[in-house]
Order: sequence, then C-alpha cells, then structure tokens
Amino acid sequence: MTPLDNRHFGFGDIPDQWGRTILVTGANNGLGLHAATALAGAGATVLLACRNPQTGAAALTRIRKAGSDAEHHLIPLDLTDLTSVRDAAQHACGVAPRIDVLINNAGLMAVPFGRTVDGFELQLGTNHFGHFALTGQLLPALLAAPAPRVVTLASIAHRRGRIVLDDLNFDRRKYTRMGAYNQSKLANLLFSGELARRSAAAGLPLLSVATHPGIAATNLFDSMVPPIPGALAVTHLGLRVVGNDEKDGALGQLYAATMPDVRTDDYLGPNQLFGVRGSVARSPRTGGARNTKLAAALWEKSVELTGVEYSQLVRA
Repeated sequence: MTPLDNRHFGFGDIPDQWGRTILVTGANNGLGLHAATALAGAGATVLLACRNPQTGAAALTRIRKAGSDAEHHLIPLDLTDLTSVRDAAQHACGVAPRIDVLINNAGLMAVPFGRTVDGFELQLGTNHFGHFALTGQLLPALLAAPAPRVVTLASIAHRRGRIVLDDLNFDRRKYTRMGAYNQSKLANLLFSGELARRSAAAGLPLLSVATHPGIAATNLFDSMVPPIPGALAVTHLGLRVVGNDEKDGALGQLYAATMPDVRTDDYLGPNQLFGVRGSVARSPRTGGARNTKLAAALWEKSVELTGVEYSQLVRA
C-alpha cells in the first residue's frame, strides 16, 4: 500500500468544493450528517438522501447554515424499497442533472432479522442492494460530471464476511445479526471494486472508492446495547476511547470524495489497532474482498435481483 499525500487529514484540509454537487445517503445523522455538513461548509451543493423526513429536514437546516451560498436539497430515500430508490434517483437527477460525487453512506448494523419491501434480507437489502440500485440509476448524472466519484462505506467487519450467492437473503442459512452485517459489508467492498473495474474497462472517468470509519461511536451500535439505564452512554464513551469519535469517523469518506491523490479502487480508512482508529490511510482488505470472480458474480446477481443493469458499463 502506498501512503497518501496527507496522513493527518482533517476537516480543515478539505479542498474548495464550490461548483460541485454531492449526494450523501443517510445524511440526516451520524457519519453522513458530519460529512454533508463539512462538504457544505467547503462550498459544495449537497443533496441529502434520507428516509426520515423530520430528521432530514433538521439536517437540511443545519447544512444550509454551514453552506448558505449553495442550493441544498432533501431527497426522500428508503433504501429498503426499490420503488423509493427509483423515485429518489429521478428526484435527484431532476434537481441536479450533474452529480460530481455519490457517497453511499447509509446503513444498518446488527439488527434483528427482517426483510425489505422487495424481499431481501434487511441488512443486505439496505447496505448493498439499495445502494447498488441507486448508483446505477444515478449513473447518467454522475457521468455528466467531468471527474465523478462513487464512495461506498464498507467496514473492517468485512473481514468476517461470507458471500453465499445462492442464499444471500438467509432463506436457508441460520441468521445471525453480525453474520448478515459482515456479509453486507463484504458486498460493499466487492461492489466498489467491480464498479471500478467496469468503469475503467469502459474508458469512463468515474472513480469508485471504498472507505471505512474504523470503529466510530455512531448510532449504528445502538441496536446492540441492552436496554439498561445508562448502558448506551457507557457504550458510546467506550467506543470513543477505543476507536474514533463520530465526527472523525467521517474523515475517510470526506478524503475519498475530495482529495486529488485518491485512486480508483482505493480502500481508505484508519489503520491503527488493526483498523480500529487512526488517520486516513490506504487500508488492507481480505482475499475475499479482492476476489474478482466473486465480485463479478455478485454484480450479475445484483442486476438480476434489482433489475438495474448499468448499461453504460461493460464487464471487466
């Protein structure tokens, strides 16, 4: 792994983003809200793609204060519903025919078994299939930009992930919360790599980059905390001590979205303590995450299950 030009990247190092349009999924809280606020403060026009209209509206108010000179927009998006994903893509392309960066940030972690509207296992459906469909339907707007980027949030949890192509949705396998989450994060890395290869093979300028936050004290961990008074506060304090705080957890996706030394198929995030914390660096991924045959097979399966074909790309 070659080092980045700036191993100590911080919020003050974000280049001027004036004239760029950036869509962030899950921009109403957590890492997405911190990223969207920082990007607006750097001059970008930000599209906040959010499921919850109340928290989305509050986030839009905050972002308008951070970057009042640009016309920011709230885009209703429910990644668990492919119809909502299609409508969100149409809405986004309507207000921004050119999108410079898509940040696939939203996600679920370690939730009880459930299914999306379209019958997918809930975590894979949200974290992978929803973003796969959204990216494909935003591709015309992305390719209208001179140097587009797709940034996909993965996780060090991909190391324990296992893709079972003929049982992606746990129809036969025993469901475990972390097993499903790990699979979805491995799928994010495989998708990001395959998008990079297919874009390059098609001669397109699009960069596809994956990032991870290390272990950051976000609300994703709330579903794992027992309902004991004070347990949530103690858990978040412990996460901040061991890992990154929530704000610093957004630095990887901000670097990936804005910095000039980013390369397609990079995987960026902290590397200290086996990836738990630290400044942004190029990060290692497992052999499974580098498996190009598996990535191509997952891509084809995702096309089959979502109906989104990426007609502008060719197979790598």
